[in-house]
Amino acid sequence: MKNLILLVLTVTAFSAYSQVDTSSALYINIKKQDSIFFERGFNRCDMDYLEKTISQDLKFYHDQSGFQDRKIFFENMKKYICGTPDKKPIRKPQEGSFVVFPLYNNGVLYGAIQHGIHQFYRREAGKKDVWTATAKFTSVWVLENDSWKLSEVLSYDHQEPKAGESGN
Repeated sequence: MKNLILLVLTVTAFSAYSQVDTSSALYINIKKQDSIFFERGFNRCDMDYLEKTISQDLKFYHDQSGFQDRKIFFENMKKYICGTPDKKPIRKPQEGSFVVFPLYNNGVLYGAIQHGIHQFYRREAGKKDVWTATAKFTSVWVLENDSWKLSEVLSYDHQEPKAGESGN
C-alpha cells in the first residue's frame, strides 16, 4: 500500500507536467476502457466481462468498505451492486474530470493511471435516477497480453449530494 500511496502522491505532484492530452490515443483508449468497464460491469452486472477485465491480483481500496482483493470485490459486486435489481446502483462519470498518466518501463508503455470523479445514482423501475453520492477515483490499468486490465483502484472522498445540488 505504501508504494501505491507514493505513486499517487508522485502523480499528483507532477500532474501538470505528465498527464496526456485529452486528444491522445492513450487518453481516448483509457476513457473508453473506463466507460465500457462501468457500463457493462457495474451498471449492467456483466460478471463474465468483469472476470476478463479485472487483473488476477486486483487491489481495491475503498474509503467506506475497506480493502478488497479480487475475491472480495466480486462477492461485494454480486451482493451490493447487482443483488438489488429493484434499487440498482448506477455509476456516471463527471464529464471533464478525467486525467490519464502513462506508465512506461524502459520506454515501453505497460499501463496507465486514470483519475477522475464519478457520481452514483439509485435506479428504480419507472422512476428518475436518484443521485446518491459523488466520489473520486484513481485507477491503475495495466496491459496484459495486449489487453487492458484493471489492476488497482482507490475509491475515496464519497460525499452525499448537498441540498439543492443536482447530478449530471
